Amino acid sequence: MSLSEDLRNELAAIAPRSDCDRLAELSGLFHAAGSIHLRGRGEVSVHLDVASSAVARRAFSLLRDFGVTSEIRTYRQQAFNRPTRYQLHVAGNDRALQVLYEAGVVTQRLAPLDHPPRRVVARACCRGAYLRGTLLGGGSLSGPRAPHLELRSASVAGAQFVAELAAREGATLAVLDRGRHAVAYAKGTDAIADLLAGVGASDAVLAFEESAVMAATRGRANRLANADHANLVRASRAAHAQLRAVEQLRRGGELADLPKPLREIAELRIRHPTLSLRELALKCRPPATKAAAHRRLRKLQRLAGDL
Repeated sequence: MSLSEDLRNELAAIAPRSDCDRLAELSGLFHAAGSIHLRGRGEVSVHLDVASSAVARRAFSLLRDFGVTSEIRTYRQQAFNRPTRYQLHVAGNDRALQVLYEAGVVTQRLAPLDHPPRRVVARACCRGAYLRGTLLGGGSLSGPRAPHLELRSASVAGAQFVAELAAREGATLAVLDRGRHAVAYAKGTDAIADLLAGVGASDAVLAFEESAVMAATRGRANRLANADHANLVRASRAAHAQLRAVEQLRRGGELADLPKPLREIAELRIRHPTLSLRELALKCRPPATKAAAHRRLRKLQRLAGDL
């Protein structure tokens, strides 16, 4: 299951505490995923198009709480892996239109609004409910490698309104116009966690941060493993070059005439071809430093003409 699905399922399980929260959440749902259709003779119908059955059931329940009947239908999306989409069809009767007007979805003349009036989101609880509805209707979450949270809106004005509400709750969102629609979005674990915490998605926050920590841990482990491998390769190549120099000096009869510290390090390298410089230095008598062992081996390579 994707992060987006987990988030929608968690948000859909959060019960609004009051009618004003229900109205604000319904407003966010319709502004993110709703559409109004003129049928002629002054009649209208309203559709809500959402990505999951949990969100569809939530919207159905909210509408029923306000005395509005709706019908849930499904269809296959003509893109990607043809996922199932859910539509709520709301007849445009007087009660439904009154609720949509109170939620700030339409004007009294049934003109669609880019965002609800301030009265709908006057309280902090209502702002959180509106953002929750927007996430349910048009939100997506991805990560953890490139964390990205997006809330879709039909217009730039609607996306800017969402960003303003998020800012009042301590979360920073940017706005992007994509032509056919606009989005308010956040990148980075901290910014995304701030918004999710503000709408009550505590489980999603924990899961998202856990994924981010695991990804960072795997990345660090891979970097350390790659660094260790590179160090082993370099050490192996250096040891091979040192052995070649020692053998060359031995064949030329020059090794026996060298000072004792150089003869000692040469013999140690021959006996222990896989030891590190530090380990070779400790086997010297008396024990030498790593730097001293390195200087002696470099001297042998220069004498052999290998440097």
